[in-house]
Amino acid sequence: MQRRTLVTAGAAALAFPSLILAQNLPTGPVRIIVGFAPGGGTDILARVIGQKLGEMWKTQVIVENRAGASGTIAADYVAKQPGDGATLLMAHINSQAITPALQKVNYDAAKDFQPVVLVGVTPNLLICNENQPAKNVKDLVELCRANPGKISFGSAGTGSAQHLALEMFMLAAKVKAIHVPYKGSGPMLTDLIGGTIQYSFDTMTAATPHVKSGKAIALAQTRQQRVPAYANVPTMAESGFPGFEATTWYGLAGPAKMPLAMAKRMNEDINKVMQMPDVMERLAASGAQDGGGSTEKFGDFMAAEQIKWAKIIKDGGVKGDA
Repeated sequence: MQRRTLVTAGAAALAFPSLILAQNLPTGPVRIIVGFAPGGGTDILARVIGQKLGEMWKTQVIVENRAGASGTIAADYVAKQPGDGATLLMAHINSQAITPALQKVNYDAAKDFQPVVLVGVTPNLLICNENQPAKNVKDLVELCRANPGKISFGSAGTGSAQHLALEMFMLAAKVKAIHVPYKGSGPMLTDLIGGTIQYSFDTMTAATPHVKSGKAIALAQTRQQRVPAYANVPTMAESGFPGFEATTWYGLAGPAKMPLAMAKRMNEDINKVMQMPDVMERLAASGAQDGGGSTEKFGDFMAAEQIKWAKIIKDGGVKGDA
C-alpha cells in the first residue's frame, strides 16, 4: 500500500510538473516593496521586473512605495511579513549595507532576509542641472573650494549611497559642500532640475531619463570602468580621483521565513526575466551590470557589502545625522 502511494505521487509529479512548480510560488498577488519614492532607480527596476513576473506567474505583481529613512522603513516592514512569498523587498545598498552600519535599525540586515537574486550593480552619476557653471569635475572642485559649504548636493536620504559618494568626494577633494537629503531620487531630481539644489551623485538608473532629455548634465560616473551606456562620460578615477568607486546595487529578497525552495524557484524565473531582450536593454541603459546568478551569490554579495561599508563608515567617521 505504501509502495503504491509513492508510485502514484511520483506519477503525478511527472504528469503535472507545472502543478509541482506552482507549489513553490505564492498563491495570490505579490507585492514588491520599494523603500523610495516613485521615479527613482529602485522604483524603475522594480516595475520593469514586476511587470514581467506578473505575466509569467499569471498574477498581480504590485510595486508598493514605502519611502523614507534611506529605504529602512521598507526593509523593516518586509522583514516582519509572513514567509509566504506574497511580499518581497527591492533590496538596496542603503537598507541592506550602509544604513545599518550608520545607525540603529529595527531589523538585522544579515539575518532577517532570504536572498532571492541580485538585479544589478550600477555606477552613480555625478550630475547637475543645465544652469550650473561647473560642468566637469575639475571645475566643480574649484567651485566648491571658492564657495566652501555653499554648493548643494542632493541625495536619496541621510546614509544613502548618494550621501556616501558625496562624503567620499569631499574627503578626496578636500572640499566642503551642503548635503540635502530627500526621501528618494524622484523628489531629489525634481528639485535638482528645478534649481533648488545644484548637484548630486545619483543612481544611473534614476538619472538616465533626465540626462537623455538634456535636463541634467552628467559630469562623471563612479565605477572604475566606463559603462557602455555612458561611453563618453569619464569616470571619477579619470577625472583626477584614482580609486574612487561608489556604486548602487539592487536585488530582490524576502523575509527570512520564506522557504529556500520558494526563493530558488523565484530566482529561476527572475533570471529568465533578466535575459529577455527588452529587460536587458533597460538594465544596460541604467548601467546595471553583474546581475543574475544564484540565491547564494546574492547572499554572499550582501554579506561582503555589509562588512565593506561598516569599515568605510567606521574608518571615515561618517555620522548618520544630516
